[in-house]
Formats: sequence, C-alpha cells, structure tokens
Amino acid sequence: MTRRTRSTARPVAGTRRLPRSTPLFRHIMVPVDLSDRNERALGAALVLAREHGGRVTLFHVIQRVSGSAPGEFDAFYRRLVERSERKLRQIARKFAEGGFDVRTAVRVGEPAAEIVRATLRERVNLVVMGSHKVRPGGRQRGWGTTSYKVGIFCRCPILLVK
Repeated sequence: MTRRTRSTARPVAGTRRLPRSTPLFRHIMVPVDLSDRNERALGAALVLAREHGGRVTLFHVIQRVSGSAPGEFDAFYRRLVERSERKLRQIARKFAEGGFDVRTAVRVGEPAAEIVRATLRERVNLVVMGSHKVRPGGRQRGWGTTSYKVGIFCRCPILLVK
C-alpha cells in the first residue's frame, strides 16, 4: 500500500516569491575567446535565452601584454578591439535573428578579472562559458584556467559547457 502525502513546503520567512512572468535569468553573459571552441556554450546560451527571454551579452577580453609601458601598444589594442567587435557582431546575428536582445562588449585586460567585473557592473544573472581542457604539453600557470577563476570569484551562477 502506498500513501500519498501532500507537500507542506512553505516559503521561508522574509523571502518573497517571484511572479511567474519574471524570467529566472534576465541577463546572460557569454564570455567568448573568438575560437571555434565556443559553439557549445553559445548554443546553450541560445536555448536558455529562448526559454527565459532574457538579454544576452557576448563578451570578449583581449589579454593585455604584461610588462609593457602604458600606451606602448595602444594602436595594436585599438586594431584588436575593432576586429573583435566585428567578430562578435557576426556571432550576435544568431541571437538577433531569434529576436533576442543581444549586446556585445570587448575589454582589454586580464580575462577572468574583466569577466567578474562586468558581471557585477552589468548585473548579470548567469554566465555561460566553455570549459576547455588544458592542451597536452600546455602548462597551467598561477590559479588555473579562466573558467576556474571566474567560478571562484563570480557572484552569480555559472554554467560551464564542455
């Protein structure tokens, strides 16, 4: 004989329920390195945006050359930013064709730090990013991969796509 029980779960005092029409992920950020390895993360973000109806920001960080004097590579970075913006706009078309609110942003700096800063500044609700293996013969330096650092320091949820 099986007994059916009724759920007695109640909201915790001091919390409030979100109305059903409020999307869970209002702002999804997808950090991309502009390689072909981003397709799965972009596909996952597209599905989530379709389900939740939120805004999507495609985000790219150009790694700053360490040990360089301020202003030494300004023209070089300007060209890289222009090329990166063009490439992000091409990627953004997939989202725009689906009727999504999609934006792009390019920064110069240390990738993990710039991603974490942007999530705070832009009030991102979810980061969807690829988790790439360290290539054979490749060395991990410092704290590890960008996705590992973002996972540790980011305050919003992160979906790592392999």
